[in-house]
Amino acid sequence: MFGAKVRHCNEHEWHGMKIWVDADACPVVIKDILFKAAERTRVELTLVANKSMRIPPSRHIQMLQVSSGFDVADNEIVKRLGVGDLVITADIPLAAEVIEKGGNALNPRGELYSADSIKSLLGMRDFLDNLRASGVDTGGLPALSQSDRNAFANQLDKLLTKHAGDA
Repeated sequence: MFGAKVRHCNEHEWHGMKIWVDADACPVVIKDILFKAAERTRVELTLVANKSMRIPPSRHIQMLQVSSGFDVADNEIVKRLGVGDLVITADIPLAAEVIEKGGNALNPRGELYSADSIKSLLGMRDFLDNLRASGVDTGGLPALSQSDRNAFANQLDKLLTKHAGDA
């Protein structure tokens, strides 16, 4: 057994990477990219939302509808998340929980959150929340551009390629 690569894994790692989508606010074009990637790579993709959504017929894609309420979908994702799983979300507090639990978090604009970047993003989010609470109009994010879509698709492809190499 010389040269064999030994992997120690816990109960969350046996299944390989799964992709979880915070689907209520996820742009349709990003979902379409995810649907194609799930079919191509056969990675399990689950959309979690508090309203029903159409998904293509596939054994690799499923929809999990949760009850309405503040952070219900986020909490369900965190509960089901396994080490090494990927979560697609623009929700910074959810991304922080995902990273803390050993998962990966990617936003729809192609930014892969890290333990370092999430701290500064949480600080900026809190700062902007305080500004909005005091009546300052902080504006919002611009519409998703073609370069955002490309960045997302490229980052997703890197993660899926890495996952395939680790399997």
